[in-house]
Amino acid sequence: MVRVTYGAPRHQKKVRYFKRARGFRGGRSKLWRTVRESVVRAWAYAYRDRRQKKRQFRRLWILRINAAARMRGITYSRFMDGLKKANVELNRKQLSELAIHEPAVFDALVEQAKSAVA
Repeated sequence: MVRVTYGAPRHQKKVRYFKRARGFRGGRSKLWRTVRESVVRAWAYAYRDRRQKKRQFRRLWILRINAAARMRGITYSRFMDGLKKANVELNRKQLSELAIHEPAVFDALVEQAKSAVA
């Protein structure tokens, strides 16, 4: 039987992988087996980190809101509870931006939350 090598399709597949591996250092961009391993691992990390990025940003926003709220004499959990009871529907990203760029508006929200909790 003749050994089948899939000449052109196999070359095209390799070219696609080598394009993906451009910019990798050393053999990771030049040696076929290493390129394939590196690219597959890179895809796995990319898939995982697209999900982790969302978690990390949420953590950052919560941290900023907590710091800004504590500067105004209320904890994060009481602040969020107060906003929920006052029917203020702002997400954490928006609250974080307000805390940084619009302190006066954030002060008003803190007062609203405090009065709703009390």
